[in-house]
Amino acid sequence: MPVFLLSDTIEFPPPHLASEEGLLAVGGDLSQKRLLLAYRMGIFPWFSNNEPILWWSPDPRLVLYPHEFKISKTIKKIIKKEVFKVTMDLAFNEVINQCAQVRLKKNQGTWIVKDMIDAYCNLHESGFAHSVEVWQGGDLAGGLYGVSLGKCFFGESMFTRVSNASNIGLVKLLEHLKKLSFDMIDCQVATEHLTRFGARQIPRIRFLNQLEKSLKAPTIKGKWDYKV
Repeated sequence: MPVFLLSDTIEFPPPHLASEEGLLAVGGDLSQKRLLLAYRMGIFPWFSNNEPILWWSPDPRLVLYPHEFKISKTIKKIIKKEVFKVTMDLAFNEVINQCAQVRLKKNQGTWIVKDMIDAYCNLHESGFAHSVEVWQGGDLAGGLYGVSLGKCFFGESMFTRVSNASNIGLVKLLEHLKKLSFDMIDCQVATEHLTRFGARQIPRIRFLNQLEKSLKAPTIKGKWDYKV
C-alpha cells in the first residue's frame, strides 16, 4: 500500500489503506482540528525527533474493554494498603513530560517530542485530553494520559517512578470509565504489560465499527470530576 502525503487540508485517507505495518500517511500538522479528526477515524500520530509527522492505523488493534479488565492479587493488596493517592486532570503537563523523560532516561527514545507535548497540552486545555496522577507522600509517583471522545478513551502513554504506581492509575481510570459507561480503551499496539490486564487484539475493521458506535455518544469535555 502507498503512504499518503498530507496537504494543508484537514483530511486523511481511509484507515484501511494503511501499510502492513500500519503506516497510513506522512506530513500535515498537529493542530487540534487534525488530531481530533485522526482519533475519530482510528488514526494516531507516532514519530520521533528529526522525522516528519507519521500517522498510523495498525491492524490488528489492541483494545481494553472495561468489563474484561483483570486486576492481580498484588495490585488489589496495594490498593487496600492505600499507599497511593489518585487524582485526575490536576497535573497533565507534568504527567506528559514525565512520560517522555522516563523513556529518555532509559535510553529508549520517545515519540513524545516537544511538538507532541504542546499539541496534547492544547487538547487538555480544550477538555479533550486527560491525565491520571498517582501520588505518594506528595510526590508524583506515576501516571498516564490520553484522549477522550464519545465513549472511547485513547490511551497514549504511562510512566512510573515507584513500583506499580502507574498500574494503580490504570485501575482507577478503568473504574472511572466504567462509571461513565465507556465502551473501551484504545491501546493502539500490543504490549505484554497491557495484555496482562486483559487487553486483546481485534481486527481493525471491528475496532473502527466499535469506534463509530462509541462516537455517537456526546464527549464529556473539561476536567474530569474524579472523587476517590
